[in-house]
Amino acid sequence: MRDNVVVNIGPEPLTFGEVVAVARHGAAVRLTDDAVAAMAAARTRVDELAESPTPAYGVSTGFGALATRHIAPELRAQLQRSLVRSHAAGSGPEVETEVTRALMLLRLHTLATGHTGVRPRVAKVLEAMLNAGITPVVHEYGSLGCSGDLAPLSHVALAIMGEGPVRDSGGNPVAAAEALKQAGVEPVELAAKEGLALINGTDGMLGMLILAMDDLARLFKTADIAAAMSVEALLGTDRVFAADLQALRPHPGQAASAANLRALLRDSGIMASHRDGTCTRVQDAYSLRCAPQVAGAARDTLAHAASVAMRELASAIDNPVVLADGRVESNGNFHGAPVGYVLDFLAIAVADVASISERRTDRMLDVARNHGLPAFLADDPGVDSGHMIAQYTQAAIVSELKRLAAPASVDSIPSSAMQEDHVSMGWSAARKLRRAIEGLSRVLAVEILTAARAIDLRAPHTPAPATGAVVTALRQSVPGPGPDRFLAPEIESVVRMVADASVVAAAESVTGPLA
Repeated sequence: MRDNVVVNIGPEPLTFGEVVAVARHGAAVRLTDDAVAAMAAARTRVDELAESPTPAYGVSTGFGALATRHIAPELRAQLQRSLVRSHAAGSGPEVETEVTRALMLLRLHTLATGHTGVRPRVAKVLEAMLNAGITPVVHEYGSLGCSGDLAPLSHVALAIMGEGPVRDSGGNPVAAAEALKQAGVEPVELAAKEGLALINGTDGMLGMLILAMDDLARLFKTADIAAAMSVEALLGTDRVFAADLQALRPHPGQAASAANLRALLRDSGIMASHRDGTCTRVQDAYSLRCAPQVAGAARDTLAHAASVAMRELASAIDNPVVLADGRVESNGNFHGAPVGYVLDFLAIAVADVASISERRTDRMLDVARNHGLPAFLADDPGVDSGHMIAQYTQAAIVSELKRLAAPASVDSIPSSAMQEDHVSMGWSAARKLRRAIEGLSRVLAVEILTAARAIDLRAPHTPAPATGAVVTALRQSVPGPGPDRFLAPEIESVVRMVADASVVAAAESVTGPLA
């Protein structure tokens, strides 16, 4: 757990940082008094409906295509148990702990709004599980993104009931009943509507979107760093990144990326070396010249996704919902289309940022285009292959990213006897985006590794202080140019530096915070 960090969970929206703190860094949570009061008030209305002879969906009826059956009071506890057990039907590999914690947190927040009608005790168990580091086993497959992430959330609800497998704070597999007992938490026997309230939300796909946004904010900075290093390595120009030229097309992401490139390339000895009038090239290739246009468009896509995520964090998604005037109404807010679309949109941006990165790497290896560098940056071309196959690895990943960019959200498939006849596939969009982000990290790592080698080969000309700081940081774990070595560990070393933000930190130690 992150020391001394407690995120308060009330009716108010969470922030992106709070979601990341709990999901990724193990921060604790605390239900506020306002949340407990809101839940208790809404529960009073649900209890009234449960006692009424008039059927109310989710309270005294079945679910989905079985909603026409009125359930007798003595069967309603069984109804909730049956709902959760039957819907906990996921399959495939376990999803990551941070994903499960994110969906737990976001469902807890929805409960805390007082619009779901659960008893405060139910929310308290979920709060206790997060704080004890108890993570239900949730599987890769099972969600169609409508009605929300039913199967993933059902595996969490099952654990709240004291059933099913979980992992403890050390990551060890254990039965939910035993984990709750060790944490001093009593499992809950769910009452009317509570099972439905625990599983009818878009929390998994939203959680993965917010985690992806955290990753991409770092990776888009990293892409600018990689581009700057490649511009230097290929004896390119920074004149095209000038603020007045960029202002002719006033996209905010483009302006931010170009500003980064200017800061990163400032005072470059390599660039100064070919400003003496001997360079006869009129223009750089698109992969260099258009770097801020591509990376900027990706940033603007991320900004759009953030606007959607902010609205989702201000939402209370359940069906039916308890309104402020006491009405309990059915709705379609559980449909994941808004989240699914931006998840797919981000996968397109990720694929394109990776694609332009791979093109820059390829230029550095080709003697016809790399302006005086050895073939494949090899120590003895022919005897040595240099970074030839590192680019193959990049190309294979980029090809995969293009496939992952195909939208999931257009592939609705009907379910529940045609009651749920149009679904979002938002969970699937989120899962493929996570894979795409990992791929982008690796593609950028190969470009940075290759550009650092090329920059070293430009000696005695020196790089810009910022790009030079990145090269110096790499050289702590990756040697400079020389005869062929086992290359895979060097790639993995730079992948780790991309993932833990060491690359960004090295550049920012000179430039200050990048945009």
